[in-house]
Amino acid sequence: MGRWKKRIGVAGAVIITIGVGYATGWAWMHHWRPSDQYRFQGVDVAEANGAIDWWAVKRAGADFAYVRATSGADKRDARFQESWAGLYETGLRRGASHLYSICRLATDQANLFNTTVPRDDSALPAALELDFAEDCPTRPAPPIVLDEVRRYLTMVESHTGKPVLLKVSKAFDAAYGVTLAIPRPVWAVQDFFPPDYPARHWRMWQANGTRRIDGIDGPIHWDVVAP
Repeated sequence: MGRWKKRIGVAGAVIITIGVGYATGWAWMHHWRPSDQYRFQGVDVAEANGAIDWWAVKRAGADFAYVRATSGADKRDARFQESWAGLYETGLRRGASHLYSICRLATDQANLFNTTVPRDDSALPAALELDFAEDCPTRPAPPIVLDEVRRYLTMVESHTGKPVLLKVSKAFDAAYGVTLAIPRPVWAVQDFFPPDYPARHWRMWQANGTRRIDGIDGPIHWDVVAP
């Protein structure tokens, strides 16, 4: 009996140690941010992040924020205007993004973005989010997708007066070669380790997609600007 009690005690200690290690790992992930060699750091959010206390976000060390304005050809983000105004009040640099759909025409998507986001010469360049989505199973040929993306860029850049920032996932870039074919600033995505998949050096990096900070419920995207 004593031997079994000892074994149970050892097993319990191991389980506790594993649990503590697991919890510590999650805590590290939720709080990690790149070093201060990246002078400008910030967030990107969408309506799923809920109501945001932008003053708290600023106190958490954010220098800027990108807010999703539109998705596809007919979806306006329900919290865009609220966040756009809140960022202006706090003095945080602000930029607007569009979640692109390869299932919809570029002209319709650009028109939606241009009629949602006012021209603001003080704003950061608009961003175009390029990734695959579950509600869009089609995979057009690369020349078609690249031509459509170029059409979108022409229309939005005419409205904003600035080159669009391309936020391209690794999978999307592998399929369509966007960062090689289209000469625009790149916003790359990879947790914890600087990404090396774009064909040109990235201008921005989504470094932690699970960070938690005051002012926003749940995990957020933490981004940095290249030194």
